[in-house]
Amino acid sequence: MEKVSNIVDQNGDPIRLKELSKEIATASMTGIRQVWNTDTIASGLTPQRLAQILHNANQGDAYDFLTLAEEMEEAEPHYGSVLGTRKRAIEGIAPSVEAASEDKVDIEMAETVSKLVKHESFSELVQNCVDGLGKGYAVSEIIWRRGQMWWPNQYKWRDPRFFQFPQDNAFELRLRDEKDMVNGLSLEPYKFVVHIPRLKSGIPIRGGLARLAAITYMCKQFTITDWMAFAEVFGMPIRIGKHGANATESDIATLINAVANIGTDAAAVIPDSMKIEFEDGRKSGSNDTFERLAKYLDKQISKAVIGQTMTTDDGSSQAQANVHNDVRLDILESDLKQLGSTVNRDVIKPFIDLNFGVQEFYPIVKFELPEAEDRDTLIKALEVLLPHGFRVGQSAVRTKLGIPEPKEGEDLFVAIDRQSEAPVPDPAMNHQKPCGCSTCQTKAINAEQGVVTVDDDLDELEQEAMQEWQPQIDPVVDPIVKLLSESKDYDDFLRQLPGMADQVDGNKLILTLAEQLFKARGVGDVG
Repeated sequence: MEKVSNIVDQNGDPIRLKELSKEIATASMTGIRQVWNTDTIASGLTPQRLAQILHNANQGDAYDFLTLAEEMEEAEPHYGSVLGTRKRAIEGIAPSVEAASEDKVDIEMAETVSKLVKHESFSELVQNCVDGLGKGYAVSEIIWRRGQMWWPNQYKWRDPRFFQFPQDNAFELRLRDEKDMVNGLSLEPYKFVVHIPRLKSGIPIRGGLARLAAITYMCKQFTITDWMAFAEVFGMPIRIGKHGANATESDIATLINAVANIGTDAAAVIPDSMKIEFEDGRKSGSNDTFERLAKYLDKQISKAVIGQTMTTDDGSSQAQANVHNDVRLDILESDLKQLGSTVNRDVIKPFIDLNFGVQEFYPIVKFELPEAEDRDTLIKALEVLLPHGFRVGQSAVRTKLGIPEPKEGEDLFVAIDRQSEAPVPDPAMNHQKPCGCSTCQTKAINAEQGVVTVDDDLDELEQEAMQEWQPQIDPVVDPIVKLLSESKDYDDFLRQLPGMADQVDGNKLILTLAEQLFKARGVGDVG
């Protein structure tokens, strides 16, 4: 008797554990799922033929459309390039894992899922999934391995032509098989990753980018064909033979043969009374019509696939390219969100169910664009705030700037005082015990013997001033910190900063500084 699991699929049927480690959607040399497919659609494509292909796809027979979509990527350099750009933009985003909660079990599951997504086979799954952008859907079969845990040993790409939509359901993808030629077989649960990019509302087979670009692709093929014919006719100079009024029929025949053969032989023998002239054929027709049409069609494909044309067609400058990314960001964010939904549904949930049991909440795999940090604004804000007592953790700033914590014993950059050209003391060294050097030992001996020096007096004054620095600085800093928290952005903060003079109470700080300066001057005069 076949072993089944207490885990059920979306239809309430138990999972068949034996099927998880088998290959189901395999190909063969003969049959409905063949290893080698030599069918071609793109060659000789006509408007009537394309209309029939798209109509058949709308009725559930998408075999020819999927073949055309594959050939379009191979035969049309521009379409293949921009579609590849959109795919690689997705593939370049590293996934992250978020635990369902802070519970110990949820964290353990999230850590296990992190190992899953870091495995090299997971990147292959992502590549397989983004193939659905052009065709409307992509399918990978999971080959599970049973050890201490159920683990996806491999994600095998499956030809989209191995699958079909049944006649009565345009949204349920099924496996093409001889057992049911009309509707196909239901996909085994927990075995297939089905990614259907939702580029538009409606049935999945009508949502692929290949359908959107198919007519433009066909028109460009006509344009290139006509362009080649034009170049063949008008690209070579026109040969004109001229003979005298007294030329005989034999002389004219000789001239005709010479004109006809000079294009291939590059040589001819004619009587002295005859001559052959060459006229530039490019003057006989517009030589940029086809080029302009081809460029126009390329731009339409660029807008359809990546949402803009600047970085692919317009020869943009670097500044322009920084504004118009390779793939429009809203399109990329949508692609990443949909990919995450597919992975969580078809990979993460089965993985957790098989190894940890069915959960109420599951770890989530996310594909998120890294946020662009405005480092210049951050640095300027710190320059303004830090001198006024604003406190911020180094780790937070290092994270924002992408600067790691220095390793122990590593050589460090040292700030230099611009006036004295001397190194600025490291704040981390403040309030430390005497280091044992000769200067510190001398101060300690003087203190024990009651010998007071000017340096000792100044140190005492410094300590006295620093004892109550917080109450003195708060009336100055607090209004500024409050303004910072209420400001919309850095520019808004700078606009309101001059008006803070009335709210800042620096009287106590000024009085304390004046007293300390007076005492320091007196100590200096005595010393």
